[in-house]
Amino acid sequence: MIELQALTKRYGDKTAVDHLTFSVRPGIVTGFLGPNGAGKSTTMRMMLGLDSPTSGSIRIDGKRYNQLRDPLNHIGALLEAKAVHGGRTAYNHLLCMAQSNNIPKKRINEVLDLVGLSDVARKRPKGFSLGMGQRLGIAGALLGDPKILMFDEPVNGLDPEGIHWIRNLMQHLASEGRTVFVSSHLMSEMSLTAEHLVVIGRGKLLADTSMADFIAKNSRTFVRVRTPEPERMRDILVHSGVMPVFEEDGAMQVDGVDPARIGELAAWYRVVLHELSPQKASLEEAFMQLTAGSVEYQAQGKGEQPSRQTGQAGRRRR
Repeated sequence: MIELQALTKRYGDKTAVDHLTFSVRPGIVTGFLGPNGAGKSTTMRMMLGLDSPTSGSIRIDGKRYNQLRDPLNHIGALLEAKAVHGGRTAYNHLLCMAQSNNIPKKRINEVLDLVGLSDVARKRPKGFSLGMGQRLGIAGALLGDPKILMFDEPVNGLDPEGIHWIRNLMQHLASEGRTVFVSSHLMSEMSLTAEHLVVIGRGKLLADTSMADFIAKNSRTFVRVRTPEPERMRDILVHSGVMPVFEEDGAMQVDGVDPARIGELAAWYRVVLHELSPQKASLEEAFMQLTAGSVEYQAQGKGEQPSRQTGQAGRRRR
């Protein structure tokens, strides 16, 4: 388990992370979301002891990162796939990591085989594609067979087969009772991978909830009704206390009524229905709704000057 308590990080007068408190539980994949500049990378770096918090605390299974003996056996992470020595082979890169954490050499071949890099184990990563670099980074995260795993943009550069593979891998690791924490900008992929979400904006916690509850609370759901007798169906619904809204194509949007009830009304009054479909927002739509006021960098309309919501333009920080 990863536990954050009032975690804060300031750079001068800029607060990158603002009193974050949440826990990442074992047994499920937890997604970590936020707009650019929200403080996600800073938070993950503090979890791994790469940055020191201004205040607050982080516990990895009850201990600070610097209290962990052979930390790769406790927590594995992929933060920057290209952060490898280009002159070492893939095997030797993992060998250095293994030797520094008392990990048996046999584990190197196991993780290389797991990520599909056995055939290039003796090649230098400087010649690897982005996707191969991602796979090597994932191998490093898995090297110590840790109970806790953190992935920052794990599908970056992977082809469709690779994306399917890493999604299944993360879900399998969670099913084994491990703690899996993953940050990504790909909402469609996150919706297929994560069961729980932690969302931050401008360094502050915006949501800590299940995927289903997050979408339900931050989006509008309705039933789309299409019939060759729209006016008659509208009158039936109005008579039942429901005010439908017509779409441009003549279909109706109906809020607050179960689809089965609409179907029963149509059957009772002998109205033919061509469509009766519940409409549920996507994760992306719910995320955009929640974080609309927390976006640090916003694109403007054509011909307008770019602006930054929080002040003068500067370097982007995730």
